[in-house]
Amino acid sequence: MSRATDADDALPDCDLLGDALTTNVMFSQDTDEWPTPQWLFDALDKEFGFTLDPCSDGSNAKSPKFYSVRDSGLLKDWRTETVFMNPPYSQCLTWMHKAYAAAQAGATVVCLVPARTDTAWWHRYAMKGEIRLLRGRLKFGDAQNSAPFPSAVIVFRPQAFTLTAWQAGPDA
Repeated sequence: MSRATDADDALPDCDLLGDALTTNVMFSQDTDEWPTPQWLFDALDKEFGFTLDPCSDGSNAKSPKFYSVRDSGLLKDWRTETVFMNPPYSQCLTWMHKAYAAAQAGATVVCLVPARTDTAWWHRYAMKGEIRLLRGRLKFGDAQNSAPFPSAVIVFRPQAFTLTAWQAGPDA
């Protein structure tokens, strides 16, 4: 089993294999921001009750409280929030670091990210969370076609959170 090292940080945040064809396919839009499918956000919001969207462009906020690029959500305090995060995919390492650190400080952070299990950021941060792999490929925003990559939902919970097993009593 190999371990991620600091040298892995020299790789692109999402390890795009480096060739032009892969980059063009992965980021065929003018941006690497992929708008969250509303049905997916609604299902997660029902479960978690989000209070913050730190990765909004200002027009696509998923929560009444949000940060846009101008607000620099990476520099804000999330520790009292229940966060939904769909980061710019070229900056996965930076945003996943922030999400993990915020959870260590008390936040619940739910991340929609590409399922790039071969990357340093995945092993350094995603593997420390609850991983929910999504079946099939998502259609982001108004796209005609599905994304050319699989997606995952990563949940980082506060350190105080513990999942305990429920045991049936004698009357069950």
